[in-house]
Amino acid sequence: MKESDNIYPIFDRIMTRRDKEELLKQRGVMIWFTGLSGSGKSTVAIALERELHKRGLLCRVLDGDNIRTGINNNLGFSEADRVENIRRIAEVAKLFIDTGIITIAAFISPSAKIRKMAADIIGTDDFLEIFVSTPLEECERRDVKGLYARARRGEISNFTGISAPFEAPEHPALTLDTSKLSVEESVRLLLELVLPKVGRGV
Repeated sequence: MKESDNIYPIFDRIMTRRDKEELLKQRGVMIWFTGLSGSGKSTVAIALERELHKRGLLCRVLDGDNIRTGINNNLGFSEADRVENIRRIAEVAKLFIDTGIITIAAFISPSAKIRKMAADIIGTDDFLEIFVSTPLEECERRDVKGLYARARRGEISNFTGISAPFEAPEHPALTLDTSKLSVEESVRLLLELVLPKVGRGV
């Protein structure tokens, strides 16, 4: 007997995504922020969540701090572990989206391949890629956690932007440079994009 023979799907008996979205009066969607460390991903994501919440919309923010200390606390930063980190995040996000929840992810996710994997798992129709394009020199200037300084000293290997590459998205749904845009301006642009997608006017 194969292991898969012990799995009995119940998808035909549980409440559907449409049922959940009708209850919440919103549509689930994935807002996926990608960019260098220190680019402003988490700051803008959190501000966006607050603005959506004010409008009566149910959201969930996923970022490195609440994922790496929980569901992915057994993963390191090897190439294989980084891929698995994003794969698990995408699978968890899909569960939220299928429940009608607006899900906001803030991860470096440095390669086109890794972001495509996430989009394929979640579903490309539900995936909004937001490129926080803040230049490397500005990210280094902020360096809140001192990570760039350590990477420059060789204390952190495979650090994105220093000793590992970052592939900018070719066709993001929106590009935000937080060295030029304030948090409020960034959120305004995001609301213009997101609100129609989740069934609300701007």
